Amino acid sequence: MQDLQQANLQPEQMLAQLPEFIGKIERLAEQLGLDLSACQADHIALRVNSTALATALHQAWLAYGEAWSTNVINGRPIVVIGFEQPLQAGQWQIEALELPYPGDKQYPVEGWEHVEFVVPCQASTTAAFKAVLETRFPGLDWDKLKQAGIEVKASCPAGEKERLANPTFAFKKDGVCIKLHPCSLKAVIESEG
Repeated sequence: MQDLQQANLQPEQMLAQLPEFIGKIERLAEQLGLDLSACQADHIALRVNSTALATALHQAWLAYGEAWSTNVINGRPIVVIGFEQPLQAGQWQIEALELPYPGDKQYPVEGWEHVEFVVPCQASTTAAFKAVLETRFPGLDWDKLKQAGIEVKASCPAGEKERLANPTFAFKKDGVCIKLHPCSLKAVIESEG
């Protein structure tokens, strides 16, 4: 098994990388025209390419909190660990870590990949959520995103037991991703019946 330390993925190493990663998130938000200062930074996610690394990370991060959920979404396990002490990340406090086990996709860089922010609303479809985002963030110019090299993906991911719709928009550039959704991950997990 590849060693977490060697891969620069020990939780302590990743926490040391957090300020640089959050700086990239802030720069992407600025480029998007998103003022996220009033939004909850719901959770942070990392990506790895091997099941062995994911298993080792799962165990290592349990020292920082407890498993809120292990759910199969899009055919692979996704572990959510709620932190005992929220991570201070720039101006935000992040309460949970999302650790997807690898699927078919290979990531060029393993480590921090995205932060999801809550934009509270009642939207239950991506179309309704897009309308909310257009009102909330008038600086978000959808037409200019592609030419700026920003990939946009709309989805409504759901685990088998989730009862709460949580449409999501992902904005990705240079290996950094901001995701926006109306409900916190904790609320979605609590909706499971």
